[in-house]
Amino acid sequence: MQRIEFLNYPIGEQLSDLQWGFRIDGTDLRVYAADATRDLWRLEHEDEDLAEEERFLLSQHGGLTLSEVGDSARHFLGDPAPEFVDPSTGTTPVLGCTCGLWGCWPLLTIITPTPETVTWSAFQQPYRKEWGELVMGPYVFARPAYEAALAKPVSLATDPLRTLGEVTP
Repeated sequence: MQRIEFLNYPIGEQLSDLQWGFRIDGTDLRVYAADATRDLWRLEHEDEDLAEEERFLLSQHGGLTLSEVGDSARHFLGDPAPEFVDPSTGTTPVLGCTCGLWGCWPLLTIITPTPETVTWSAFQQPYRKEWGELVMGPYVFARPAYEAALAKPVSLATDPLRTLGEVTP
């Protein structure tokens, strides 16, 4: 089983507006998304500067704001508010777009809770249906540890990828 950390950190310099982020086994979910989409982007954008491509890949997603998610326990246990549900796929957004509108470029997943586990699987980008299911996950978490992490998210002063120098401001 994997280990998840739920994170809350500011959006850029806007200290009053926080967003959700995640680390799975110590790695930011956006790093997994970058790895899963790298070759797909290269098919669309040949001859790009590799350093610029890496910056783009790591910054293609932002978190969902705390205010838009609302009831985080429901959302991250696979029962999001109606505006987040994609009834055709049963997916829930876990990451949004860096522009601030979650629906502009979301990362969707199926969240399946059982009494013992919570699983994130079938990741997809709805605006690139030809990509199909992304090669990431499934991630299976022990439900008690998952719920404990969700109840007490790690509060960070800045985006963890910026702290690591992986994304330039």
